[in-house]
Amino acid sequence: MSSTRRDFLKTAALAGGATLMAPHLIHAKDPTAMPPFPAKDDISLAQWALVDEIRKGKWKTLDFPKVARKDFDLNGIEFVNTLFEVPTITYLNQLRQNAADQGVEMVLIMVDAEGDGAEPTAELRRQFEVNHRKWVDIAHYLGCHAVRTNCRAPEGADPEEALKWATESYQMLLDYARPSGVRIVIENHGGVSNDADWMVRLVKAVDDPAFGTYPDWRQPGRDFDNIAYLRKTIPYAFGQSYRNQPTEAESAAMIKISQDSGYTGWYGIESSGREAIKEGIRILKKYL
Repeated sequence: MSSTRRDFLKTAALAGGATLMAPHLIHAKDPTAMPPFPAKDDISLAQWALVDEIRKGKWKTLDFPKVARKDFDLNGIEFVNTLFEVPTITYLNQLRQNAADQGVEMVLIMVDAEGDGAEPTAELRRQFEVNHRKWVDIAHYLGCHAVRTNCRAPEGADPEEALKWATESYQMLLDYARPSGVRIVIENHGGVSNDADWMVRLVKAVDDPAFGTYPDWRQPGRDFDNIAYLRKTIPYAFGQSYRNQPTEAESAAMIKISQDSGYTGWYGIESSGREAIKEGIRILKKYL
């Protein structure tokens, strides 16, 4: 364990209930083992699909396991960091218990508002890594297999320079995450991450078995070929963001691309609203 990580965990332990995770990491039986990735396909629910309900106060993150099981009968859930209320030890223990009670697996945490993976200065790249540490630790404590990040680069940035910046950022973050076994993935949320060829180059440059892609299916458009993007990035995927396509046939085609690539694992439904979620479940169950 690096001195940086050890110092951070010591600080977290001394902070007690306010921050947390340290005891679980310190006493892990095998801290270098990554959580197993599913050997078969399954369906998870992305919290963002119901963000409007959360913002209206209809339910909270602690209720998410129950919502996934009781309302949709799904086996996995994918969190959004900005929707956690106060992730203290007590809070996270309750969340773990709620998930266990419902038989729901906590799959990953989508991290927003903590910096970009392709920042132009060394200071910002270090801050990106530091900002994501707590979410790596929380993911590990909850049993999530991955943390999802954003990597856009500043508008107009040279892609070659952005590749160097991102390689440095993710190698730093992976060094921190390695003892926990938590994977680090990138979702295509604009900028350089929308360039499938650039993403493949980044994965190869970082060259770490715990680093990969998290393809967001999105909707087809003139500025983004979602089918071509999926085909190029799915071989490096540790999960994917499923969205209903304009037709069932198009959704089925993208499922087939995933299957033909050898992908097995979670399809995280991120289509917005309950009816869209139910339609996604129907389609996925039909074609998986």
